[in-house]
Amino acid sequence: MRTLSIVFATLIILLQYPLWLGKGGWLRVWEIDRQVTAQKDSNARLRVRNAAMDAEVRDLKQGYDAIEERARYELGMIKQDEIFFQILDKPAAAAPAEAAAKP
Repeated sequence: MRTLSIVFATLIILLQYPLWLGKGGWLRVWEIDRQVTAQKDSNARLRVRNAAMDAEVRDLKQGYDAIEERARYELGMIKQDEIFFQILDKPAAAAPAEAAAKP
């Protein structure tokens, strides 16, 4: 009777091995599920980024306002007959030196 119990226990363990540790086992399914969730999150972030880029491309194709804004801020361009004033801030190190020199 004891031998029969050991044989059955061994058979049950052998049958359970593929379920838990085999190629399509639960551990593999849980790992793939985690990877699918991570990929869905990545896809959602990329979808938002692509929507923003698509809106920017449509804006650049349809209107001159976006082109003008980019030319001004990224390239430093100005319109014809426009006067450009550049105001320079005093360096931070020079300001305390001037205050100390004036008694």
